[in-house]
Amino acid sequence: MAKNRLLRMDNIGIVVESLDTAVAFFTELGLTLEGRGNIEGEWAGRVTGLGNQHVEVAMMVTPDGHSRLELSRFIHPPIESDHRTAPVNALGYLRAMFAVEDIDEMVARLLKHGAQLVGEVVQYEHSYRLCYMRGPEGILVGLAEEIGRK
Repeated sequence: MAKNRLLRMDNIGIVVESLDTAVAFFTELGLTLEGRGNIEGEWAGRVTGLGNQHVEVAMMVTPDGHSRLELSRFIHPPIESDHRTAPVNALGYLRAMFAVEDIDEMVARLLKHGAQLVGEVVQYEHSYRLCYMRGPEGILVGLAEEIGRK
């Protein structure tokens, strides 16, 4: 009997209150808006278990074209709970890590876009410079600059 093989990860999804703000933030980070639209109806709710739903989504893609971020704004049903202010060690907390060329330049750009540095930019051995930032609505993103690969 053949085992089912994982082919790839298509996307990570984040539910947001303001799709425009989240799209602007991730555009500043370097992702490109691939598409935006509405998903609604009972068929969609059969996937999520929410019943008849209406969601506005924006699909963002990384510069290499391999990774996607799906941003969703639920119109119906209403938001059930809010985890945006949970600390980074909360169970189930979501963080997406992005590789960048110049972490200092990226941090400066995102700070101007309303992001906040969670701790500080640190160096891990002789491999990476890393940091966590909170973007719009408390979305946590990690930035990693590989050292010596310029």
